Amino acid sequence: QVQLVESGGGLVQAGGSLRLSCAASISTFSDYGQAWFRQAPGKEREFVAAIRWNAVNTIYADSVKGRFTISSDTAQNTLYLQMNSLKPEDTAIYYCADAMRARYTYTKPSEYDYWGQGAQVTVSS
Repeated sequence: QVQLVESGGGLVQAGGSLRLSCAASISTFSDYGQAWFRQAPGKEREFVAAIRWNAVNTIYADSVKGRFTISSDTAQNTLYLQMNSLKPEDTAIYYCADAMRARYTYTKPSEYDYWGQGAQVTVSS
């Protein structure tokens, strides 16, 4: 079992940057894949970015490609999401997640087994 705790959320003006962190405890991140999802009020949870197979491969949603970067530090057992050029439509609660086995797409919430509690990101116009 792994416990995930996000940090780094906050309020930022459009065009600004934030870095989210997700620290794993009790156990380490799996060797299969980790991801960031987000959920805005009244909307379904949506995929943001994933990192697979010991940080070899990364996947991004089209809406964040070129602006967000997912990375991991295995020594610190921490997952990161660097968010640049933020837009008001990026406002949401951001969740990190860990997959305990190999998955097909790594972009669906149902493919992940453990979740953090979420971090609020608010981008003002």
